[in-house]
This record gives sequence, C-alpha cells and structure tokens, in this order.
Amino acid sequence: MQPVLNVEDVKRVEVALTRVGVSVSELMHRAGYAAAQEVLSLPDSETVVVLTGMGNNGGDGWVAAETLKAKGRAVQVVTPIAPDDLRGDLARVVAQSAVNAGVPIIVGPSRPELEALLEKADVVLDCMLGTGFEGELRAPFDIWIDCLNSSGARVVAVDVPSGLSAQTGAVPSLCVVADLTVTMLALKPGLLADRGRDVCGQIVVAPLAEQTAQLVIDADPVAWRADLDDYLDVLVEPSLAVDKFTRGSVLVVGGSTRFPGAPVMAAKAAARAGAGYVTLAVPEAIVPIVQMQMLEIPVVGLPCDADGTFAEAAAERVAKIAESNTATLVGPGMRVSAGTMAVVSALLNSAVPLVVDADGLNSLARSVAGKLDEYPELTRRQFPLVLTPHQRELARLVGDTTAPASLAEQLAVARRIIWSNGGSELAIVAKGSATGCVGVEQAILPKPGPAALATAGSGDVLGGIIASLLAQKGGAVGNLPLLCALACEIHGYAGSVAAERYGSRGVMATDIIDVLGLATDTIEEHCYYPDALAQDAE
Repeated sequence: MQPVLNVEDVKRVEVALTRVGVSVSELMHRAGYAAAQEVLSLPDSETVVVLTGMGNNGGDGWVAAETLKAKGRAVQVVTPIAPDDLRGDLARVVAQSAVNAGVPIIVGPSRPELEALLEKADVVLDCMLGTGFEGELRAPFDIWIDCLNSSGARVVAVDVPSGLSAQTGAVPSLCVVADLTVTMLALKPGLLADRGRDVCGQIVVAPLAEQTAQLVIDADPVAWRADLDDYLDVLVEPSLAVDKFTRGSVLVVGGSTRFPGAPVMAAKAAARAGAGYVTLAVPEAIVPIVQMQMLEIPVVGLPCDADGTFAEAAAERVAKIAESNTATLVGPGMRVSAGTMAVVSALLNSAVPLVVDADGLNSLARSVAGKLDEYPELTRRQFPLVLTPHQRELARLVGDTTAPASLAEQLAVARRIIWSNGGSELAIVAKGSATGCVGVEQAILPKPGPAALATAGSGDVLGGIIASLLAQKGGAVGNLPLLCALACEIHGYAGSVAAERYGSRGVMATDIIDVLGLATDTIEEHCYYPDALAQDAE
C-alpha cells in the first residue's frame, strides 16, 4: 500500500528529514533532479520549457532546468520576476546557479510571447504553485495556466498541478491539466479525489531520501492507497470443492412501493458477485412486482404500513430470517419511517454480519437525531458492521448541516464515528468521487471507478457486492476496510467494462450488475498474477 499524507503532515516530514541530516537545500535539489529525470524518461523531450513561481516549487524548477541543460536538453525558464528579485533565499540561490550555468530565461513574457514559446516545446515543466497554494489565482499565473492548457504541450507537474489544492482536490478557478505529476515524499489526498482525478494524469511519488518511508509512516498517514496484491489477504481462496451453501448466503432487506427496484438491484448484485444463495425481504405490498424480476432469488413479504413501507411488526421477523443467513444488507429503497427504524434497530442487535446502506443509514441517523458519534453502543457489536454513506448521508449521521466537501473531510467525519466506537468490527465506506474505506486502525483508498458509476442504483449495487464478499468469507474478516476496498475495486472495474459497452454516460446500474462476475474474475486474476495487469496494459 502507498501512504497518503495530509499537506500539513508532509511539512512535518520535511522538518523530520532536516533533523536526520537532509537539509532543505538538499531536498530542493533532489526534488528538481527527480522532476528532471521524469522529463528525460519521456520520448521526444528535446525542447523543455520550465514555468516557475516565486517559492520553493519554483526553486525545484530552477534545479530541474539546470539538470536538463546539463543533460543536453534545450531548456528555457519562464519566471515572473528576475532571479535576483526572488524573496526566498534558497529559491534565489538555485535560480542564480541555473543562470550561471547558462540556462536561458524569459522574465514576465507577454501572452503572445508565452504562447509562441509553448508552441515549440516538447514538454512543459509546471513549477508555478506548490502544495501551499490556497485561494484565487493571481497574475501572471492565471494567464500562464490558460496559455499552457491551450498549448497542447505535454505537461509534467511538480508536486501538484498549479491551481489545484493538494489537500482538498478543489480548483477555485483554473488549474494546470498535467499528463504526469511528480509528487514529493508521499501522495496527498487532493491528488486522488475530485478535480485531482481529472488533472494529475499519471502520478509518480519521489521519496527524495532513504529515510522518507519510515518518517511518512511515523507521520500517521491519513489513508493508504491499495495496490491489487494487497487484496490477497481478503480474497476467497479459489476451490472447486464448493456448493451454493459454502459460498455464503445473503439476505437483502429493503424496498417500498415508491422504490421497488433498489432492493432488486442489490440482491442481483450480491448474486453476481458470488454469493451462493440470496434471499430478498420486502414489504408484502410489492412482492408481486419484485417476484416478476427475480427468477433465481426467493422473495419474502413482510408486514407493511399503508404507505408501502415496512411496519414495525416486520422487525422481529426480519431479525429471525437474518440469523439463518451469512450476511445481511439493509436499506436500499426502504424510505424512512417508524417501521424501517425498527427494522434497522433489530438487525443492529442481531448476531449477523451487517451492511447498512441508503435509507438504512437515514433511518439510523433519524433514530439518533444525527448524533451517531455520541451513541457508540449502537454500532458496537461482535459481528462485522459496514456503513456505506455518500457525502450527504455521512453528514446526516453526525448532524452536520453541510456535506463533506473533500476526501479529507469525508475521512475526518467517518473517523468521528469510528473512533467513538473504537472497535475493529466497524467500517465506514465513505463514498464520493474517491471512496475511503475507514476502520479504527487505517483508512484504505481503492482505485476510484469511472464517472459511469455516477448513476442511480450504483450504490445499491456496491452494497450488494460488500454483503456478498462478507458472506463468502463466512463473516470472518481479518481486515474489514480492506474487504470493503476490494468490493469497491470490483464495482469500479465493472463500471469500466459497462462503460466500454454502453458509453461513459449510457451506463445504468443493471449494466454494472451484468458484468460483476467478469469484473470479479479479472480482479482476482490480477491479484494472484500481478504480471497479467502489465501485459493487459501493453
């Protein structure tokens, strides 16, 4: 796994490196050299333009420019002010060194001059604004970034594409769209979520020092980015000695007269993801509608109220049915009522692995008046419990009036609940443009899926996958966040396969369900045989 650090924690690692003998000057030189090496590794990179700022990120650019010139590249630096006028002592020293080495510079070019220069460049190195950037862009960088994005040149961003928040992934106005980002010391959350997914391109981490790995771990990463081989610990060992019972059984509880399709999709997803037996429990008013869509999956009708939602009398019955299954999913299409709150409460008190999704989460939030982090006894249990909120549902669980605006905020809100609980049997899958699977000891970031997943019912499918994997493991999961991350990887890959068939905007949730089996097989193959992924890429 690759550690992900908040920007403030990266600064602490830099300080820690100076204490073990790696000076700030040495870090800048190593960062510039690492950026230059990435440019040198690109084909057709003879002509390079380096766009520098006025801080340490600009200093990295000056070092890179001097290195590139020494390697025979035709390099030119664009700077907003003369090197002698740079305020930072270190940035000024490395800029003067580059000038003394014969690196040509242009100070404060006009827009036509810059456009003409970029048009001739094979590669542009973006060293304008670093991880400390906040607020709105100011001249000349707003003009430079606009010119750069319009140029068509290949772009290598140093640490973070200029204009992007490395912490939040937000872009206040405009930012560089890079083909490659060379980020220093560790990944940052803003590179992996929201606009960061659009503008970073390929991400390469430059550690800069042999001490970095341990210092990053000591800094307590906010999350870990999972690699495929990390999932070996939670995969079900392949075997031919199986039947429908040994592959686990899933109970899906949900539905209402208003939303009869959601539990159907969740149940089908659980089956497609590998569960040997799936049962669907719905309000009795919609049983005929649901049965028409479920040939392989038995449907159980439970008492319902006049509005087509579960009645409170359903709670005791659903808890008994759950005890005969390996894992249970509750929530899809269920709506929020006194009856659904009773159903969720009964399942939380049952002795079964449980996934709570959609209106199951909203019912839980209603029952605790939006203060789940103040009622840890509700989620403290001996069997695995997975909550799968999107941003707005996550906010409702803790009574926040606004949804988390970034991946870092999602992780922080999820930890409020996790840490109040304190047990290893609880995991929160905080869904967003990037999803974090949060447990008491660590948060794991699976590879984000495509934009095709942003469609109604996609979350119901993910809930079904998670319940299916829990069932196949017999509820005995050593690393619950990792198992949830595996489910997200399968979900994401299925979305990619569906997008190839139907287009990125044409995918519906049922299309994702149909290819879950293929996606699961492919992910497992790459986990067991990592070289197969490299061969596919070729």
